[in-house]
Amino acid sequence: MVQISPSILSADFGSLKEEILKLEKGGADYIHLDVMDGTYVPNITFGSPVIKKLRNITDIPFDVHLMIDRPERYIKDFVDAGADIITVHQEATTHLHRTIEEIKSYGIKVGVSLNPATSLDTIEYVLDYIDLVLIMTVNPGFGGQKFIGSMKRKIKKLRNMVDDKNLDILIEADGGIKLDNAKEIIDYGLDIVVVGSGIFEAKNITERTKIFKSL
Repeated sequence: MVQISPSILSADFGSLKEEILKLEKGGADYIHLDVMDGTYVPNITFGSPVIKKLRNITDIPFDVHLMIDRPERYIKDFVDAGADIITVHQEATTHLHRTIEEIKSYGIKVGVSLNPATSLDTIEYVLDYIDLVLIMTVNPGFGGQKFIGSMKRKIKKLRNMVDDKNLDILIEADGGIKLDNAKEIIDYGLDIVVVGSGIFEAKNITERTKIFKSL
């Protein structure tokens, strides 16, 4: 069954506690936390202090996506804040393997994210060391964008790579996934779906989360 990781980038930041509790009732598998620095992506969101406060609200695993330049500088901060998975961008760190090993040294899961134009070949030699690959299906930085259709092929290619190598890696996608396209995208080989506006724009967030899980 596919797992759901709602992205609070699309939540009401004035009522984050209430929004997260609604996701909890809906059975969300993860909370997706998009950390943006205004440098690697053209937007700024929040950092480890906010995540630390949110950790007091729920036991749902935190799926922390670092869309920041040189993420290796802040790994311990996000571990201490309560991250269960930390995902970094292949394009954002100079020594990817070293950054992966640092995250693993804290006993949590590690993921690598790829932007739409970044080839799967760039992570061929780290697949044996990671727990998750996050395929960006929009250009990172803002919520509410349209899914890039060619990413279906990318997801399918990655699924084949993982299966052929018999690797224990979760495949996640983030960007433009809505109720009307989610089932098709999932069937290309996803384990985790990140959904932002597709959940938080619903009148009933709890029920919408349940509907996505039923897919």
